[in-house]
Amino acid sequence: MFAFVISRLLQAIPVMLAVSFISFAMFTYVGDPVAIMLGQDFTEAQRAALVAELGLDQPFFVQFLKFIGNAVQGEFGLSYRLSRPVAELIAERAPATLELALCAAVIAMAVGVPMGVYTGLYRHSILSRFFLTFSLIGVSLPTFLIGILLILIFAVALGWLPSFGRGDVVRLGWWTTGFLTVSGLKALILPAITLGVFQLTLIMRLVRAEMMEVLRTDYIKFARARGLSNRAINFGHALKNTLVPVITIAGLQLGAIIAFAIVTETVFQWPGMGLLFIQSVGAADVPVMAAYLMLIALVFVTINLIVDLLYYAVDPRLRIGKGAH
Repeated sequence: MFAFVISRLLQAIPVMLAVSFISFAMFTYVGDPVAIMLGQDFTEAQRAALVAELGLDQPFFVQFLKFIGNAVQGEFGLSYRLSRPVAELIAERAPATLELALCAAVIAMAVGVPMGVYTGLYRHSILSRFFLTFSLIGVSLPTFLIGILLILIFAVALGWLPSFGRGDVVRLGWWTTGFLTVSGLKALILPAITLGVFQLTLIMRLVRAEMMEVLRTDYIKFARARGLSNRAINFGHALKNTLVPVITIAGLQLGAIIAFAIVTETVFQWPGMGLLFIQSVGAADVPVMAAYLMLIALVFVTINLIVDLLYYAVDPRLRIGKGAH
């Protein structure tokens, strides 16, 4: 197991380097950060001085190598827009994004798996057809439209929930959380549902398809012939054997939730990393944009490693196959 983890970590190094190079190269030629920082009235001497201070007068590969060297140490330079360390900005925004992603993932799993199991077991019931219709709508509607509709209904028409912001938060060391305040919890509901709807419908349809396939296998027929109860068959055998593909998709979707929370954070003005990225794009803030993409790549690499490790815990055939070599 230790050798497996080391090999996957070594495989992650070229992936991270490739993502770093692509993101840094792409964003280096986007906009003119010097003009944005100086405004409209500046002299050539001021421009040259700022270019030298930011290191933008150096060759591209020199800038990239410095960026990588600093990134390994957790330093991503200064934000061109805010003149603050990028690592500090990301650390401030990360709790908001991670809490939103966690809540969206919990909603997707807690609702999507039972719905998928039910629609797989009772395919022709009225409730199953309703769930399938809901899943089709959830997959078809874009995220920003779902967010706008929820705001229109629950914030504007009913006035039950706030339409933007994170509410009151409590600081626990460097971490800030809205879980401990009423306004923080209320502010979290709409964006979490918005972000989790697509993942919820995807997981539901995956679990349904896997359940239907497993229920047609020979060992399920043999279990019925032995006289096992439907509960033991459905949950002790069928559901357990759907967990491997569900773990795969759920793990990747967690990374996608964090990466693509940009739209949801923009709609609800949620003060997370996604909103920071969007604001940085408008100001050509290369250090922030490159650091954000590197962080997202690291999240996906980490989640893939965790998913691979969970395979061993869920599917004993993988452990047997590994020991046979």
